[in-house]
Amino acid sequence: MCVIIIKQKTNLIPSEVLENSARINPHGLGITFLDTFETTYHKSTEFELLLTERPFIAHFRYATVGKVGLSNTHPFVCGKASHELLMQNGTIKGLGTKAKCDSKVLAESLGDVPREDWKDELAKYESRFVSINTKARTFQIYNRELYIKKDGVWYSKANVFQNNVVAVYGTLKRGHSNSQHYLRSSRFVGSGVTQDKYPLVISGLPYLLSNKGIGHNVEVDVFRVDDNVFTSLDQLEGHPIWYRREETPIKMDDGSVVNAWVYFNDTERVKTGSEKHHKTYPVKAKKQVYISGQSKPFAFRSHEPQPIKTLWDDYEFEVDSPELEPNDSPFCVDCYNDLVKEEFPGGTYTCIGCGGEFTDEEVLKFNF
Repeated sequence: MCVIIIKQKTNLIPSEVLENSARINPHGLGITFLDTFETTYHKSTEFELLLTERPFIAHFRYATVGKVGLSNTHPFVCGKASHELLMQNGTIKGLGTKAKCDSKVLAESLGDVPREDWKDELAKYESRFVSINTKARTFQIYNRELYIKKDGVWYSKANVFQNNVVAVYGTLKRGHSNSQHYLRSSRFVGSGVTQDKYPLVISGLPYLLSNKGIGHNVEVDVFRVDDNVFTSLDQLEGHPIWYRREETPIKMDDGSVVNAWVYFNDTERVKTGSEKHHKTYPVKAKKQVYISGQSKPFAFRSHEPQPIKTLWDDYEFEVDSPELEPNDSPFCVDCYNDLVKEEFPGGTYTCIGCGGEFTDEEVLKFNF
């Protein structure tokens, strides 16, 4: 998983997006602030550091290769070039060890590759990269077509935008089989009931009919999901042919009311007086297995969501912090590349990256 966030201007990122980033990627946060090119390392739970007008590049890690800890938190120094840093979103098969993540191994080897060949080298992998040069005060996005840009901010993954609210009542509820598969990375908002009564029928599979006023206020779990998960849920439920989703008011346990998408099945019909209507879809009891000679039963794995490990396991290790070098060259407030002064009286500054022009007053205002 992981996500890289590149914010070049003073606009604030919604706290919910940062909270989602930390919850989905709980294994470390690295930040390079673009106004100073200082790099700091934190736990993902310290995401509130990014609720700032300061421009930055941030990386939230989800560990797939290598242990969880400060030593595997992005960005990484590229070999002996202490002023060159690398962030990655993706996994490179066959690279990395139990102790060292694949991104760190790649960064170390990249230091031996001529700088002009980095683009071709990184294009070999289906990952999203950012390189940062703290000496030149520049950065470069690789495989940019894999990023999305929203409100002027670059994101390497879209799953941090969980704008779709769904209420689930069957196998997608917490503790059931499909919840871990489809909703593991989604934000659990809370539990509640449908504000209106509906018939919940369980016949092999649970299905909710849209006959309002019949049955019960059905118990649901409410989640915020991203567009990809939303599409997956539509496919799972066969929307709009088998199940069909409708926005429905949900009364939460705290008394508030939210509108959420609920999947109804109108291919079935209520058999008045003969079909049992349920208030909830219950979690089946765990199966118990007794082994001869054992005094305690063993249970099959539950589908209850398990807590994700978020604690560092290597506080005793020293962080590979980059050696930052001062650079007094003025920089562009739009793309943070260097500005070059025209060599004549009253000349303006021109950005070597985006070509923007700035007066002396603007440079003094934003750079010093």
